[in-house]
Amino acid sequence: MDAKIEHVSVILPVSNDPVIVGNISSRKSLKRHWNQLSRFQKNLACILLAGMCIFYVIFFVLPFNDPSRSSDAIDPMEHIQIAPFKERHERFAASMVKEIKLTDSLANPPTEEALAKPVAQQPEVNQQLEIVHNEPKEIVDNEENVLEENRRMPFAGAKDFKGPTNDRQRAVVEAVQHSWKGYKEYAWGHDNLKPISMGYSDWFGLGLTLVDSLDTLYIMDLQDEFDEARSWIEKYLKFDVNREVNLFEVTIRVVGGLLSAYHLSGDRMFLDKAVDLGNRLLPCFDSPSGIPFSDVNIGSLAAHAPKWSPDSSTSEVTTIQLEFRDLSRSSQNPVFEKVASRVNLKIHELDKNEGLVPIFINANTGQFRNFATISLGARADSYYEYLLKQWLQTGKKAEDYLIEDYQQSMRGVLNQLVRTTPNEKHVYIGELLNGKDFKPKMDHLTCYLPGTLLLGYKNGMPKTHLRLATDLLETCYQTYMKQPTQLAPEISYFNVNGESETDIYVKTNDAHNLLRPEFIESLYYFYAITGNRTYQDMGWTIFEAFNRYTKVKNGYTSIGNVKNPLNTRPRDMMESFWLGETLKYFYLLFSDDRNEIDLEKYVFNSEAHPLPIREV
Repeated sequence: MDAKIEHVSVILPVSNDPVIVGNISSRKSLKRHWNQLSRFQKNLACILLAGMCIFYVIFFVLPFNDPSRSSDAIDPMEHIQIAPFKERHERFAASMVKEIKLTDSLANPPTEEALAKPVAQQPEVNQQLEIVHNEPKEIVDNEENVLEENRRMPFAGAKDFKGPTNDRQRAVVEAVQHSWKGYKEYAWGHDNLKPISMGYSDWFGLGLTLVDSLDTLYIMDLQDEFDEARSWIEKYLKFDVNREVNLFEVTIRVVGGLLSAYHLSGDRMFLDKAVDLGNRLLPCFDSPSGIPFSDVNIGSLAAHAPKWSPDSSTSEVTTIQLEFRDLSRSSQNPVFEKVASRVNLKIHELDKNEGLVPIFINANTGQFRNFATISLGARADSYYEYLLKQWLQTGKKAEDYLIEDYQQSMRGVLNQLVRTTPNEKHVYIGELLNGKDFKPKMDHLTCYLPGTLLLGYKNGMPKTHLRLATDLLETCYQTYMKQPTQLAPEISYFNVNGESETDIYVKTNDAHNLLRPEFIESLYYFYAITGNRTYQDMGWTIFEAFNRYTKVKNGYTSIGNVKNPLNTRPRDMMESFWLGETLKYFYLLFSDDRNEIDLEKYVFNSEAHPLPIREV
């Protein structure tokens, strides 16, 4: 039977009074109209009204309640190079937003007993839910920087360290924590801390202190601090930036630091970062001679000679091979080792002075600078160090010419650079100005050599290396002990023909101490190889001097004058190598286990980052 559809016409009364129209007439007419509608029409109207409401809620209400649109939320496209600690709980709340998704309920179904419990007695939600972080938590300056729930299980291959085992090691850990606290508060994400002015200094803008400290923190079992550094590196250490960097410094500090952290922790993220940076350094090797340019823009990938000179430092182009070889072997990409090894061969083929090299070389011509200074200090030191260490890194199976060049250069040192003071018989290594004129000047940087010589002697080098190592270590120690602060100057001079009242003297412009590690490095090798605890006592005297004269409220500072305990002239700078090298070597020197880092399995790069020994 067909339903009869009625068409109702509603005529609204006309009134000039809007109150009457809106409040009385309109309501009566609408009610009468509604009552006259059929059931079908009423149902249809309700459905339409409900649909309009749902449409309004979905497209207008929900988007404004979406936490991801909150003004406090982090824009995923926002590029933040440095995550500051001083943006406190508001930023923390935004960074802690988590996406929750259900786990496979079939794999872990709730028990009947659990379902029967009241809501207040139900197990914690994360027993049925998996919490997935879209991004790592940002670090915030409070007492819970690294929450216990965010601590990771060890990665495969991670090396286990137990932390300090004696009072001296604990004192070094306290120094690390004090330095880290100041850095975290005032220089987080920047290269170096300025502890007195409570600020920072940027050299390359790559968080040098963070990266340099990674393996130090790991070796000392400072897991919270290590996790803080890791979180920043994963999220904020970006290399696709318009930034000029030095090939040598970034290789030993950043590439070396990332590789060491990878090998010790087993965390692949560090290797991925190192490979990214390594690729951006490769343009340096695209020079007319094959000797790499010293500088490169890691964003534009344009490499060039330093702005201050057409030449590179010899040490800069010959102290990248350990890192590039390890980068190749860890990533299974031979290109890094290949380009760095070519530099070895080119340097080997150049004429030298009994194995000794000038401190400058030109990347365009591939030749040493004529009449340049010959020194085992600044701009040449680590050339000799890496000749030996590359040979060790490859299980003594690298190209024979590397160890032959090392042996020849040490003969040159003994024949041309070693002298003894007339009164106290201090053995030291001088320089050759213009390649020929002897100068009785020795950088503190040269004090790495006793440890390197002893390491070589342990691996088959002649006994003359042992004698020089022992004599030179004592001289380096005296450069500390002869100063009222018991801290060594940057440069020491030595009496030759009675021109000085003392056999070791310091010029005013050279009296600064930068918290350098070289002598502590040598003490570590002497203790690790001989087991003689006398070297620990020597190191402890120096460590106490650092605490006495360089420790300030917010870290440690380099000083301008080691000659006057009452006027040390603090320089307001804590270089990244203080945490990366100096304190690491102190810690290992004071260890009850002199094989805490096994020298049969690891070789330290020039920035104290241990890399594994692997046969070719």
